[in-house]
Amino acid sequence: MMNFAWLAAGIGAGLVVIGAGLGIGKLAGSAMESMGRQPEAISPIRTAMIIAAALIEGIAFFGLVICILLAFKA
Repeated sequence: MMNFAWLAAGIGAGLVVIGAGLGIGKLAGSAMESMGRQPEAISPIRTAMIIAAALIEGIAFFGLVICILLAFKA
């Protein structure tokens, strides 16, 4: 019989990775568009983009750790 904790952890990890990928993709696309429209503001836009991407990655890692903890709890 399949352990449902492993299934839940796998689905949760997949959703976390998909969400992080979509978030960073949207962030980078918007940043590139705004850099193209205002080339003089490249530096502050790049800085804000890197900080936001790091925060998104942090949330993704937190979600993956929670999924791993759920898998090994059962």
